[in-house]
Amino acid sequence: MQLPAQSLPDSLPVDPMPLAAAWLRDAMDGNIQRNPNSMVLATTDAGGRPSARVVLCKEIVIEPGYLVFYTNYESRKGHELAAKPWAAVVFHWDAMGRQLRLEGPVVRSPERESDDYFASRPWQSRLAAMTSQQSAPIASRQDLLGKLRDTAARLGTPDPFAAAIDEQDAGSRLPRPPGWGGYRLWAATVELWVEGEHRLHDRIRWTRELKATGGTHSQTRPWQHERMQP
Repeated sequence: MQLPAQSLPDSLPVDPMPLAAAWLRDAMDGNIQRNPNSMVLATTDAGGRPSARVVLCKEIVIEPGYLVFYTNYESRKGHELAAKPWAAVVFHWDAMGRQLRLEGPVVRSPERESDDYFASRPWQSRLAAMTSQQSAPIASRQDLLGKLRDTAARLGTPDPFAAAIDEQDAGSRLPRPPGWGGYRLWAATVELWVEGEHRLHDRIRWTRELKATGGTHSQTRPWQHERMQP
């Protein structure tokens, strides 16, 4: 069933991040689709050629204003973010008539944060992350499954295709590999979009200046906003 979109308020909030986080929470709580935290992540290579893929947003941090996702640092997107550490993401919740876009600089998450998240994953997912050289070619699906079993044997874990889902001891032998972890996309631009009648959609864009301070943090300036024609 189509959910009501609701228009954006005439009196706009100074900071868009609480509303962005609320929209993500609405999608998660409403269970409106499989993986309601999925977003399209767009990056560019050193030559300026774009690429896009779907990843999962694990958190929107309202203050100071960034979102978090995890991936293989040696993947195509990892190499592109190393070369051009700026990205754009878009969430589209069709059942809610809402779209959320963010753009900004990207930095790696603190190692402790990546360690903690990796430890929270099912051990089979951790084993897969330790096995897959993401974006690298492989001859066949069977080769990939065999490679996973080889990793399990090398690390002393059960066969992931035969072990019980809730096998507890296996995870303790699977620390986060150095080539896998989190990223923080710092919001320099946020756009909230609400579906409107006759395709007269409601769009508002917020922008702010960011200044990198080294490591995982940025200095932030106040937000500016404008309502945009659809």
